[in-house]
Amino acid sequence: MNTDFFSVHNVKHVDYRDIDILKQFLNPHGRILSRKKTGLSAKHQRQMEEAVKRARFMALLPFVSR
Repeated sequence: MNTDFFSVHNVKHVDYRDIDILKQFLNPHGRILSRKKTGLSAKHQRQMEEAVKRARFMALLPFVSR
């Protein structure tokens, strides 16, 4: 069973500025990985998705990687 990354590392808030952490949840093409593959809880998956979308909008993460 996968453990929730944010629960294990005691992260209270998923921040869009933590690019290194957010990149763990993206595939090589820049797409957000599913909850089944990441092992996150539903709450943390939603927070992570929102943080990735904000980071993309702020140009901290690319929309597409080639």
